[in-house]
Amino acid sequence: MPPELTPSELTRPELTERPAPLPYRLSTAANVPRSLRQCLSIAAELLYDHGHVLETITLPQRGLAHRELVALSTAAPTWATCQQVLEASEAATFNDYGRFVLTSLGRELMFDMFGQGAADCA
Repeated sequence: MPPELTPSELTRPELTERPAPLPYRLSTAANVPRSLRQCLSIAAELLYDHGHVLETITLPQRGLAHRELVALSTAAPTWATCQQVLEASEAATFNDYGRFVLTSLGRELMFDMFGQGAADCA
């Protein structure tokens, strides 16, 4: 039977569990976008890939309807994560018609990233 360790021995560095090196460590946050700008970039790419244009979300009177959001989330699961980040950061919201659009903050950032054609109403 091995000897019991005292509390001071349990806290010795060689006995404590160390995290794996970064390339091997799995994190639940690994798939979460790290910034609002990254989410906007991903959103722009996904919109384009699924037949939309940036003005779909940059023009406050347009936006994505619920069925379009569901279709995007189904086709590209990263959309749902980005949508959550955009809403939580107040860069996106739902307009009076219940359609997903960027707020003035989101439009300003989109304009900074993609130029006048991306968010000409910013």
